Amino acid sequence: MKHTMLWLSAAMALGCALAASAADTTKTTVIRDYTDSVAPADQEAYEAGIKTFNQCLSQHGFKYTWTAWTHETGDTYAYSYTSDPLPWSAFDAMQAAGKACDPSLRSNVNPHLKSETSAFLEQHPELSYMPGAVAGNWPLIEVIYFKLKAGHEPHDTFVDVLKKIAAAAEKSKWTNHYIVHELLNAGEEAPDFIVVIPAKSWADLGKDPDTPLWSMVESVYGKADAQAMRKSLNDALTSQSSHIDSYNAELTYKANGK
Repeated sequence: MKHTMLWLSAAMALGCALAASAADTTKTTVIRDYTDSVAPADQEAYEAGIKTFNQCLSQHGFKYTWTAWTHETGDTYAYSYTSDPLPWSAFDAMQAAGKACDPSLRSNVNPHLKSETSAFLEQHPELSYMPGAVAGNWPLIEVIYFKLKAGHEPHDTFVDVLKKIAAAAEKSKWTNHYIVHELLNAGEEAPDFIVVIPAKSWADLGKDPDTPLWSMVESVYGKADAQAMRKSLNDALTSQSSHIDSYNAELTYKANGK
């Protein structure tokens, strides 16, 4: 498959407009993510509950969009919901605005949950390669999780290598695109970074890249430096996993119906 092959790094796999990051929380934008897991027997009731909850949000003029994703691989009875990129301060207003529909969530959705996890995702445009504007929702995304070894050195190594890869992709005008997010406040077992690779179709998702990742990196930095980067990346990782999600229009809540 294109995107698994794309990020192969020795024995480890490395794999909404981009927003600028800054120390000032009024400028930093983050994405809120919820992932729900349901039992197969509760799937129909759960989806009906989400639709009822969305109707409640609409009736109360809720102005924040929640994009729904159905997990196509991995846990196929899982759903993820992502907010638009927003400043931290917006989540205070969002929480207040959604409070009127908390009873609907508790009565119509929560009884059908096996579990739920939540995290904030900080976008890293300097580690990503998404040239040009990206509008609308992608039909499919591959989501690749990266868990790093403990300590600041593996983190700094991961960031440094991905920054160099992004620079090489820009210089070589690479034809493959991806976005990198760092997880914040996600819990002990959560990954540290996520790479999201968009696709227009299953055929697009499965297509082999014209130039493999490390061949592209080697063409910019040379063979020795590319191999060193690859080794440094592997040494910083403890594990990786991936799954594919599809955009779910029926469970998505669009602010103002747009």
